[in-house]
Amino acid sequence: MVLDDSSVTVPSYFRCPISLDLMKSPVSLCTGVTYDRSSIQRWLDGGNNTCPATMQVLQNRDLIPNHTLQRLIKIWSDSALTRSSDSPPPPRDSLTCTQAAELTRHLETDLQNVQKHSPFRSSVITRNLGRLISFAAESEENGRFAAAAAGGRILPLLVSLIGRVRELSFLEKIVVMCNVLLKNRTRIESDGLKSRIEIGNCDLKASIINGLKQGRLDLRIALVKFLELMEINYYSSCSSSISEDEEIYSELLRLISTSDWNPDAIDASLSFLARLALIRRNRAKIVAAGGVKVLAAALAEAEMSARSTEKVLKLLEMASGCKEGRSEICASEVCVRAIVKKLMKVSTAATEHAVTVLWSLCCLFGDKRAAAAVVDGNGVAKVLLLLQSNCSPAVRQMCADLLRVFRCSGSKSNCVSCYDSKTSHIMPF
Repeated sequence: MVLDDSSVTVPSYFRCPISLDLMKSPVSLCTGVTYDRSSIQRWLDGGNNTCPATMQVLQNRDLIPNHTLQRLIKIWSDSALTRSSDSPPPPRDSLTCTQAAELTRHLETDLQNVQKHSPFRSSVITRNLGRLISFAAESEENGRFAAAAAGGRILPLLVSLIGRVRELSFLEKIVVMCNVLLKNRTRIESDGLKSRIEIGNCDLKASIINGLKQGRLDLRIALVKFLELMEINYYSSCSSSISEDEEIYSELLRLISTSDWNPDAIDASLSFLARLALIRRNRAKIVAAGGVKVLAAALAEAEMSARSTEKVLKLLEMASGCKEGRSEICASEVCVRAIVKKLMKVSTAATEHAVTVLWSLCCLFGDKRAAAAVVDGNGVAKVLLLLQSNCSPAVRQMCADLLRVFRCSGSKSNCVSCYDSKTSHIMPF
């Protein structure tokens, strides 16, 4: 199939300056301007000796293939062709807003009957939830409409049902719908929600833990997002209650390590772990559950986004503030090397977290194992480069402190070669 550029917006830098069509064989003149080969050849064959775009006289008439631009055009063309030919048609059972509102009313009635302990068919509720979830997923506007149609009535009914559900596919639909409502900031009385459900309820917690243990990956991700959204939106005691159960830490870390480094799983778990770690006593629980080992493996092996990498390093920074965390990090050469490797390679925030961890271990608590691992991992050269960069005053001071430790440590000989390098013209001491 040929791409019809009349129906697709072609980037201007992919168009030939002469024909204004998508270039098929881009070539560059000595002036540096790129044209489609057929167009510029006709120009030159017509007796012209200037660059059409700049009108500079050509020193030579060589046409140099622009392979980089040709590859970019090929990638863009394939992508545009896929979008134009494979865009799925609207689902047959796609709901209108009126139908979604009507379905929401039916769902509310069914859920109220469940609250009254009346017999109910989970298949009917599951089907209606599935249709509303699909409707909300079609666009952000639909998500907001679904939340508005539900008002503050359906969320407490759904949350209170979580503790009574044993069928995992049904649980997944309930939790995903809760997330739709929570994400779109469904407004209800906070006291009203507390009176209808208790996040510390044994059945509710047991159902959540069971879903994290037994559910498929999508359910596990949805449950973690649900816990965080509940805590953010309405119920500040949500995380403090669930955090008392030590199983939650093992399951959150297992979600990271057993998901084949799934980006959604990693991001969801890291976000909630970071929220739990805001309470100091929870940091030791994360470490005890094997947090340092999992975070080090993610840092060393996973292809993570900058955001996720920042979260991992932030968690390690928090862990380094407790005795158990420092001991685990210092005992793991893989962890220290992975932290050093991320210096100046991800983002400013990631670098700041990484430097803070190293400074805490090597300077604040004077751990020689950590200092030796930094030196062996070529960390001194990176700290020197960072010191010479446009970093914040706090990071600059921590880098100076680290270099002072390295110079005075037993690994001094390893550092001397770094100081003698051409990039070590700044000596902070």
